[in-house]
This record gives sequence, C-alpha cells and structure tokens, in this order.
Amino acid sequence: MNFKKELNKSSKLIFSKEAKKLLEVLHNKFNSEIDQLLDLRKSRQQKNNDGHLPSFNPETKDIRESSWKVRDIPKELLDRRLEITGPVDRKMMINALNSNVSVFMADFEDSLSPTWENIQNGIINMKDAADGTIAFTHRVTLKEYSLNENPAILMCRVRGLHLKEKHIEIEGQSIYGALVDFAMYLFHNHQSLADRNTGPYFYIPKLESGEEAKLWSKIICFCEDYLKLKRGTVKVTCLVETLPAVFQMHEILYYLKDHIVGLNCGRWDYIFSYIKTLQCFPDRILPDRSSVTMSQPFLNAYSKLLVDTCHSRGAIAMGGMAAFVPSKDLSENERIFEKVKQDKLLEINNGHDGTWIAHPGLANHVNTIFDTVFSGNKTNQIYHFNGENFSAEHLLEPCKGYCTEQSLRANIKISLRYIEAWLEGLGCVAIYGLMEDAATAEISRTSIWQWIKHKVKLSNGKLVTPELVSTLFDEEFLYLKNELGSEAFENGKFYEAKSIFKDLVLSNELEDFLTIRTYEEI
Repeated sequence: MNFKKELNKSSKLIFSKEAKKLLEVLHNKFNSEIDQLLDLRKSRQQKNNDGHLPSFNPETKDIRESSWKVRDIPKELLDRRLEITGPVDRKMMINALNSNVSVFMADFEDSLSPTWENIQNGIINMKDAADGTIAFTHRVTLKEYSLNENPAILMCRVRGLHLKEKHIEIEGQSIYGALVDFAMYLFHNHQSLADRNTGPYFYIPKLESGEEAKLWSKIICFCEDYLKLKRGTVKVTCLVETLPAVFQMHEILYYLKDHIVGLNCGRWDYIFSYIKTLQCFPDRILPDRSSVTMSQPFLNAYSKLLVDTCHSRGAIAMGGMAAFVPSKDLSENERIFEKVKQDKLLEINNGHDGTWIAHPGLANHVNTIFDTVFSGNKTNQIYHFNGENFSAEHLLEPCKGYCTEQSLRANIKISLRYIEAWLEGLGCVAIYGLMEDAATAEISRTSIWQWIKHKVKLSNGKLVTPELVSTLFDEEFLYLKNELGSEAFENGKFYEAKSIFKDLVLSNELEDFLTIRTYEEI
C-alpha cells in the first residue's frame, strides 16, 4: 500500500498494519466487481440516452411479489423521528451529537470535501465519537466542546461507489473511497460501540440497482467474518437518491435483508439523478429548482412508494432533508419554519417514520411537529400504507413550472460559491439561507446543462444558449466579487471554480458527477 501524501501523526496509528491489511484484502477482493458495476451504470445511461425510459426490472419480479421481511431492527433504531447530518468535522460532530435529535449521520460524502487532511481527521474523529471521548477546544476563543450525557446515535455515511481515494494506492490502483470509509470505521470501532451497547451503523449512498446492494451485502458479510462478528452486527440504511434505484427498492432491501433497517428519500440527489437519467428527453425538463418540491407528483409518488415498499418488508422509511438555515430575522424565521412544517407534515402524512435536518436550529421545531402527530408512545409509522399502485409513468411524470432567468442566475451564483468552498476544503456551506452540499450543487449544474441542451425558452422569452450562459457567468462572477469584497474574492479560489463550472455546463456531454472533476484540483 502506498500513500500519495504523508500521513499526519494521529493517522499513523489509525492506518496500522492490521488496518492496512484489511484495506488491501478488500481492494483485491472487490475492486474489479465495483469496476464492472460502474460499467453497467454507463450501459444503463446509454440505453436511456437512446430513448428508453427506466422501469421496473421484469427479471426480478419474483422478489417484488414474494413474501419476505428484513431482519429484526434493533430497538434503538425503531425511533428515528429526527436525524441531523453534517461532515466529519470535529466541532460540528460534537454539536450535532448534542442536538435534540435521534440520530447524527456523520458524512464522508456529499457534505465533505475529501481533501486528504479531511479524510484522515474524519476517521480519527469518528473513532473518538464512537468511544464517546470526542472533545474540542477552539484555538482562538479557547471554548471547550464535549459530549452531553445522552448524545444522538452515531451513523457513518460512506462515499458513493463512484468515488476513488486517490491518496491511497494498492499495486498502482487507487482504492475506492467507500471501502476506506466503511472498513476503517468498522475495524476501529466495532468493539467500543458494542461496549456502549450500540452498534456499527452506516448510511450507503448513490445505489442504482439490486446488483449494487448485493455487492454491499458481500462486502459487509466479508468484513463481519473477517472481524469475527455475528451476522447482522452491521446495520445499514440505504439512500434511494437515484432514479434507477426507485425501480429496485424491493431488490435493494432483499439483497441486504440481513443488514438493512431502512431506506431514505435522498430528495436532492434524486432530483439531480432525474435530470441526469432523463437528460436526452426534451419533455422531462425540470423547471426552477425552487418549484421542484415534494408536492410535485413525481416526487410525491417516489415518497409514497418508498414508504409502502419499506413497511411491507418491515423496514423504516426515512424522509428527506430540510435544507433551510434559521435566520436572525424573526419574520424570515417564521417563513422558514412554516415551509419546514408543511414539508414535514407532507412526509408524515405519506407515512414516513422520520426525517432529516441540516441545522440544529430546526431540531426543536421539527420535534414539535412529530410530537404533535406521534402521540403517546408511537415511535414510527411502520404500520402505515398508502395502498396506491404507482407505475413507472407516475415516477417519471413531467414536472410543471416556469424556467426563469432569475433561477438561472441563482444556479450560477450558488454553484460558483459552493465549488469555491469545496476547493478550499469545505463541503457543506450555508448560502443564501440554504445549506448547500454536493447534491444541491449538482441540481444547479445539471439544470443549466439541460436548459442549454434543449434550448429552453425562459419566461422572459430568452433562449438558453451557451452564449447567454457565458454572459450571465461573467455578470454573476462580477456580482459575487462586489458582494464578497475584492480582498476575500481574490484570496479565494473563485477563478478556478468559474473555470471548472463553466467547462461542466458548456460541455457537449453531461459529466456524471462534478465532484469527480473537482477532485482533481484538491
């Protein structure tokens, strides 16, 4: 094993001889299979590009129609009414674990910029959080942070299968980041978690098929056997955040039934995937991002189908992210709280057992909503069924709404700010009242690309062309410079961000993920 950059002092203990051996074994055993599954993704996308809409797989009809359940869910995971997410930053982790929530999902994926320093520190922080010793002292204010007596349940979201860890090579090949995140958390923490009467709990993102779930089952079972753990020790929740995956939810649950406890509506990545999967269909263009809410028929069908699928198999159905950041302005805060309330009531009425927030300031508000509806000792809605027969047509229904220049400009400005922050090592940033991560940036990026490809006519009559977008880029770039101030702007990486983002949206081909392109620059 070769490290492309030097390990920091603490990481030399984390990447021990035994830990490195496990990583090498996992890489040698599963690397080629991951390669093959990623090739299958490309084949499916090409089929979509050739005019074939995604649908349910007739070859796995027996799985969808036969009777089976997932393994029993641990008692502490039956009540997941409110979860908070955030990167594996030490201070943010402590604040999240101390929030008034059921679960904290510590994230190696969409809310983390995977600099080598961030990855190393993240693994160390997760170890300290798992054994309950994590603490932090601010180097300027000297303010001390430590865990409260009853912190939230800790979960680890690993990177998607498509992301490599370029800083670790085995026999000349970069190891997949998901293997690093999963193996290092499980290897170092399974015993301390057991000692604290909890377990190694994971979120798995970006799945697209039952075959990918089957691969994860093999990885998990192998690691349990390698570490001499009982089958089912590892528990996972899978995000259904790609359009192909919504057609294979039963299959994902089936192949992971020894380890899975639930599915989650990863709405922002799902919207991004809807654009990417249907990129060549001019009748499936999404309007302004602000109008693509869960009340849109195709998203509401996705939510309800996920609930019915999970509950029919004895699994928890988690709702999506409220990306709002509380405001210091009282009237604005009232508006934000009302939007969050309506969003969460929709999820509860659809039968979801819990939901996500991105900021601790929303916790009490959302808890009150759930306490009002979940009266008495009710901890979930696993008995709830919508009972509707959702077809592929429901899940692919075109989305109504306007395409405006204001939204186009906002997509440019938000993406520039996010990519710049990502290049600086920040993967989760509050921008204009919303917590932006890679998923929301992807919506902005692919939306612009889609509007250019299909020469969308804006509400003001302008056609979206490469020339128009280039002009708006220059105008919004100057606006950002004036908004942030010349000194902050020039000391940042806005010129690099503009170059990367402009290349992505003006390309003839839609890049799969902006993080793959941007990863080259960190």
